[in-house]
Amino acid sequence: MKKKTKILKSTDVLNIINESLEKDKALEINTIDLINRSSIADHMIIASGSSSRHVASMSNNLIKKLKDCGIKAKKPEGLINSDWVLVDVNDIIVHLFRPEVREFYKLDKMWEMPNSNKLNKLK
Repeated sequence: MKKKTKILKSTDVLNIINESLEKDKALEINTIDLINRSSIADHMIIASGSSSRHVASMSNNLIKKLKDCGIKAKKPEGLINSDWVLVDVNDIIVHLFRPEVREFYKLDKMWEMPNSNKLNKLK
């Protein structure tokens, strides 16, 4: 018997991802809205794990949780070393880092820059 696929809203998927990360004690979870800012995704979630092992565990648990909810995610990138794991969940991109790696790449700061509409209002 085929499993029925549920159609979930982006906000529902965001909640599932955040619940999984919170349950696994992810550090500094940051959700960034990319709607009207990028064509790669609608949202980006950035979080840290305390070690490579923690990052790998959070990644595996997240993938299992998504699968259990009937949500397909692409094969994660970086799971072998687990310094930085990327999980692509269609309209949501999840980056899981060790703290040192997150600090080095500073994705939070890059994507949280004000969008052009906000810059125009400031002028």
